[in-house]
Amino acid sequence: MFVGIYNYTVIITYLSLISAGLGMYFSANGSFKAALFCLLLSGLCDMIDGPVARTRKRTETEKKFGIQPAVLVYFIAEFNSSHPIDIIALIVGLTFALCAVIRLAYFNVTEEERQEKEGGKKRTGYQGLPVTNSALIIPGLYNARFFTDGSLFALIMTIGLAIVAFLYVFNFKMFKLNGKKLIPVGIFGVAILVACFFTP
Repeated sequence: MFVGIYNYTVIITYLSLISAGLGMYFSANGSFKAALFCLLLSGLCDMIDGPVARTRKRTETEKKFGIQPAVLVYFIAEFNSSHPIDIIALIVGLTFALCAVIRLAYFNVTEEERQEKEGGKKRTGYQGLPVTNSALIIPGLYNARFFTDGSLFALIMTIGLAIVAFLYVFNFKMFKLNGKKLIPVGIFGVAILVACFFTP
């Protein structure tokens, strides 16, 4: 009846895409807590997407996820500062989006090569910071609002985004969590989200 693929292996990907789009919408309207929830949901979807469909290739969905934090931080800076820091946030946001796309493209190529060489063996680590880690880092930075606001808060978010962008493309080894080791990460994510809703 409908064109497309609708089995269980792609539903999570679709949810991630919808969540990323809603997150950008909420960011543009100043609903930052709702946007942070969407960001964490996108990260959760990506975290469980791999085990569900391990052999799939990266899609445009991940690229949209990579752009979402940049949009969120730009609007946080714009809404929380009376200074031209929103221009800096825009530049950092564009750089962040570019670094995310570079990181994802690099992962696509190297992952295909690795699987061909290792015969589908599970990955044990990453080169550079995986893009979806921003689903925890950006909401964590948002909790700086407990201690500050205005231009200083916007600056903290912008500098945080710049550091994350750098770590996307910086060549260092990062271990991969899987299985039961992901449970504490999930609990930490929920704690961060709850804390976000208690910020001013």
